[in-house]
Amino acid sequence: MTDRRTVALFALASLFFGGTFVAAKAGLEYFPPLLFVALRFDVAAVVMVAYATVRFSRAELTPTTAGDVIGVLATGGLVIGLANSLLFVGQQYATSAVGAIVFSLNPILTPVFAAVLLSSERISRRGATGLGLGLVGVALVVGPDPELLVGGDALGYAILFAGASSAALGAVLIRRVDATLSSPVRIAWGLPLAAGLSHTLSLASGESASAITWAPGAVAALGYVSVFAGVFAYLAYFALLDETGAIEANLVFYVVPVVSTLGGWAILGERIAPLAIVGFLTIFAGFAVLGSESIAVRPRLRAWLPFERSRSNAAESADRPSVRSDSRPSRSD
Repeated sequence: MTDRRTVALFALASLFFGGTFVAAKAGLEYFPPLLFVALRFDVAAVVMVAYATVRFSRAELTPTTAGDVIGVLATGGLVIGLANSLLFVGQQYATSAVGAIVFSLNPILTPVFAAVLLSSERISRRGATGLGLGLVGVALVVGPDPELLVGGDALGYAILFAGASSAALGAVLIRRVDATLSSPVRIAWGLPLAAGLSHTLSLASGESASAITWAPGAVAALGYVSVFAGVFAYLAYFALLDETGAIEANLVFYVVPVVSTLGGWAILGERIAPLAIVGFLTIFAGFAVLGSESIAVRPRLRAWLPFERSRSNAAESADRPSVRSDSRPSRSD
């Protein structure tokens, strides 16, 4: 059940995050970028705080350790607030395709921070190969014009890269501090913090609410990034982070461009290039390599692969003492 839960969380996070780049690009036609982020987290914070208040007791909602406080700051400040502010600003200077590729550096950056901050999460050479294959697959799926990558706006790339770095660092810090708060509670504390940070940056940059153009497209874009790519996506992602660790959880960002491409084909009638299909297969190959004992963390997602599951079951059977089906002690007991 744990493995099924992990795969379900991975799929949900990938699905809900998948529409973020398209919705963000569409919403930027109606909103100033930082104010768009701030309003997104205003809505998400109201929904999440209401849910947490009903779902959890006062004791469960109260941070009690330094790790709890740092976990909340990393959640709201780095993973949600700063990362998304930089993403929305950077997308003014880059296409959605380029933005997806730059943000897909997240799984590459996570092992770098983990190597410094976490002793329990390391990546092997085979794991690095799998991550590299995944990144190549993302590039093939998105299929940007090479001229956009070579001659595009360097400022936009730098801002997007800083956003990916912020998300990766925050995920590793959350694992490092070993907070006692549950992930939904951390999100409930983190979203208002992210909203406050985004509003501060928006005011500092001179943005004004008068620049907003309220239209059906604006409401749709804000609704999606607030509820689906906000509350639901973060609930799934941070639960996955607690289940698997920072390195494996951030593999979500390799699947996000795939979901965006398939969604554009199914909903908007966009054409999928043959090269994108090659990219899908390349990403799958990267996951297959990662599933073959390549990351030295507890194998949650890896155990889901058929050949790894059979190997794991055989190992557990060899190590586990025999127990009768009627729960009575065996002779060895």
